[in-house]
Amino acid sequence: MTTSERIWLEVSYDEQNAAKAAGARWDRTLRSWYAPRPGMTELQPWVGRAPLPDVLDGEDRNFGDGLFVDLIPDSCWFTNVRSCVSQRDWDRLRRMVYRRARDRCEICGAGRDPDVDKWLEAHERWEYNETTQTQRLKRIICLCSFCHEVTHFGLAIVRGHEERALRHLLYVTNWSGRRARRHIDDAFRLWEERSRRDWALELGVLLQAGIAVHEPPDPYERRRIGRW
Repeated sequence: MTTSERIWLEVSYDEQNAAKAAGARWDRTLRSWYAPRPGMTELQPWVGRAPLPDVLDGEDRNFGDGLFVDLIPDSCWFTNVRSCVSQRDWDRLRRMVYRRARDRCEICGAGRDPDVDKWLEAHERWEYNETTQTQRLKRIICLCSFCHEVTHFGLAIVRGHEERALRHLLYVTNWSGRRARRHIDDAFRLWEERSRRDWALELGVLLQAGIAVHEPPDPYERRRIGRW
């Protein structure tokens, strides 16, 4: 059976053991589950769509390159891609992101390293249009845990990992301590400015890829959710 003829399965992380026990096989290259032969009725609950292409229509793979502190306005907390798509579609997205990055962080080039608790994670890059007050998804990038921690520097502080995140920022960027601190301060000032606004969430990139998107809450409701 060729790749194009395969019966692809949509298996969430929590369902992997059950699908494997039912006979599902894993394609390491496309990072997706499939039925090894037709007629496997026990796999019917997972029969789904083919893996996503490496580039989504409308996605800008050059947007947000490099390592930088990228704080999400508190008026946008808890409403993002993961909150607006099903678990199965989120798994399709992140597997595609890992696959096209060849299982490497797109910033520092690192792979998974369980010995130091380093994993790969899918991170959304957003464009903020102050005129329309729209938060628009521009890209989904593959980050290692350490680069992701720098990106969400505020969360790193809350978790007591500020110094670790700062060391990684210095290591990857080769900045001086003074320049790094100035960058962090600027990022928090921008975060404060953006947090004063209510933002509409725009996920057109996902819709163009045929991914079902739950209607995002309106800007006022997003702020209320962020304050829970």
